Amino acid sequence: MKDPENKFSMNRIRWIFSVSSRFSRVDRKGRSRVTTTLATLGICFGVMTLIVVMSIMNGFQLKFIDSIMEVSSYHIRISDFDSETEAKIRAFCDDSKKIKTVSGFYEAQSLVTTSKIKQSVALIRAIDQDVYSKDPGFMKEVVMLAGDFDLTAPDSIIIGSGMARDLGCRINSTINLFALSGGNDVQLLSSDRIFKVTGVFKTGYADINSSFVFINSEAGEKYFGKDARKVLGLKLTNSNDDQLVINRLKKEFPDVKILSWREYNKTFFGALRIEKNMLLMLVAMIFLVVGINIYNGMRRLVFERRSEISILSAMGGKADEIKFIFILQGFLTGIKGAFPGMVLGLLLSVNSKTVFTVASRIMYGFSYAVTAVTNPENLVYVTENPMYAIYGNIPCRIFFGEVLWITLFGVVAPLIASWAASRNVLKMTVAEVLHNE
Repeated sequence: MKDPENKFSMNRIRWIFSVSSRFSRVDRKGRSRVTTTLATLGICFGVMTLIVVMSIMNGFQLKFIDSIMEVSSYHIRISDFDSETEAKIRAFCDDSKKIKTVSGFYEAQSLVTTSKIKQSVALIRAIDQDVYSKDPGFMKEVVMLAGDFDLTAPDSIIIGSGMARDLGCRINSTINLFALSGGNDVQLLSSDRIFKVTGVFKTGYADINSSFVFINSEAGEKYFGKDARKVLGLKLTNSNDDQLVINRLKKEFPDVKILSWREYNKTFFGALRIEKNMLLMLVAMIFLVVGINIYNGMRRLVFERRSEISILSAMGGKADEIKFIFILQGFLTGIKGAFPGMVLGLLLSVNSKTVFTVASRIMYGFSYAVTAVTNPENLVYVTENPMYAIYGNIPCRIFFGEVLWITLFGVVAPLIASWAASRNVLKMTVAEVLHNE
């Protein structure tokens, strides 16, 4: 049977809290309290900064990723099937709750030209006429800047804003698919593949804006030739369920080719992931610096309190209980810093556009004042930095799991530092302390 004296009773816990609280309030040399306050502020601003940076980075990256998956790659691509298999695949997708939409399309590479003798390389995608109305994700990402997403006419074409700028096109301009990839039955060069621009779109990814054009599937079947292979693009309710859906599709249709969005954009998404991890590591160095400061401050506190510690030990305080006094201080430092930092980080992330607008005006006012004093004749050239507006328009994406881990890390860092600093809390005996005094 264990000795009840070795257990932390409620009286002993209250005693630990009382002594820890008194140690944090009463400081004979006045340095420990300042150290604790600075450590708390460091944890607070570290958590706040990390949450804001990660939220903006998530929004920046997902703006690209959403555009690619909703417009270009889809969540799952299926190819190498015949018309009978296509009907079965569509029926399977209609019965699955994990699949939102199914769209068929053809693709071909082309060199497009205009009457102004301008040209541009393009990816021609032939899609169904009703994709824009039936696919909410596609509609959300493809924002029409001019005209409508109307492919009802056989010669209608919709181009990206970047390509429209490069070609000098606008609504009702004509475009020729001058050079077109395909099989032996496709004429490589032709001046007869004329289309009329019915719309100009923009997405969150510049590559799509400068290279993608859409025509209807009937025109694709007509111009792409017999060797053109139809592809089915699947949109899932949750993009992370791609492997589960692929396994089911392979079981039902073993002869078709299935490609996930992870494979289709592996290099690009991998680069974004590395960028995010490196930024997370660099910003997380804040906690390392704060942890080292807490460790050094706590060691100094232990040394300053060596006489009180020895007296507590002489009066019956156990080593683990005395250590816990200092560990509790580190834990409370983390709590006091991490949770206010989390609240501030969430508030700044939600109101990032307002924050960047205010920062832009402050910087503009400062530049204006400095220029007015040092070089008044150049005041006409002082303007607000347009980059703040660009940063403010990045939609922040807040993930609960990331916020939770950042907050917990802000609590654990000072806790570990306090534990490390309190290991030798009873290194000196009572007699040695009193002798030194």
